[in-house]
Amino acid sequence: MRIVSLIASSTEITCALGMEEYLVGRSHECDYPPSVLGLPVCSEPKFPTNSKSSEIDECVKGLLEQALSVYRVDSEKLRQLQPTHILTQTQCDVCAVNLRDVEEAVQTLVDSKPQIVSLHPNALSDLWKDIERVAEALEVPERAQKLISDLQSRMSAIERRTVLLSRPTVACIEWIEPLMASGNWMPELVHMSGGQNLFGEPGIHAPRLEWCEVVDADPDILLILPCGLDIQRTRKELQALTRKPDWTKLAAVRSGNVYLLDGNQYFNRPGPRLAESLEILAEIFHPEYFAFGHEGKGWERLPRSQQ
Repeated sequence: MRIVSLIASSTEITCALGMEEYLVGRSHECDYPPSVLGLPVCSEPKFPTNSKSSEIDECVKGLLEQALSVYRVDSEKLRQLQPTHILTQTQCDVCAVNLRDVEEAVQTLVDSKPQIVSLHPNALSDLWKDIERVAEALEVPERAQKLISDLQSRMSAIERRTVLLSRPTVACIEWIEPLMASGNWMPELVHMSGGQNLFGEPGIHAPRLEWCEVVDADPDILLILPCGLDIQRTRKELQALTRKPDWTKLAAVRSGNVYLLDGNQYFNRPGPRLAESLEILAEIFHPEYFAFGHEGKGWERLPRSQQ
């Protein structure tokens, strides 16, 4: 068995299923667990990833408007690796290599004729289906049930403890320029961790958001977790938010409840670490009840001096 994973979440699922030894290639975004970093890289973005949020948005929109892919699959590298399985997704053309690109690249792989396993993560329930899908393809279906059971047990334990707690209103910002709220599984995670989500609906892609909507909603807690960005990178993008009208009047800002989260490693990867993502939210919303030790790694409070 020779597996090439072209999305970070499927790489994490594969490793969580105990199948890391069969990975022979990865995408440019696959970086967890760190042991996969030595694998050959089989994809690359067609836009400069170190640009500002607004510039990345313009580049991506320009490519999609021309019906072009946002990522490039290295067909020659795949030919050299001769995979028996390729893991990809159909959830978002912006987030990772899409199924069409993989199918085109696979046309050159006459010898290995790999099985393409496409994941479809839109809501939290889809994560369990995707784990089962990968495990079935890799012929370890029994491992899926144990992994799912362990993750659901951890997450349910948090949800049960939040039932009787007060629920702060929460705004999750998934992109800064243009402004977008978190969708898909994030509204579910916010609810499970004891918050009241203000924008975005379960199972639906991140919606565009007007700043006046944020001001009018006046959230108790403001979470900033741009897709694909770590905390350090997010910090550099903050002025686009902090310079907006009425920023200092927001309840979250006045109370010091603005948080930077690692959207790249946790919240925007629909893999096993959504359990850690839930833990992060719980210890932000209810620090008097939850302490999992993620502060400083998965999240940090924005200092009042920067608010």
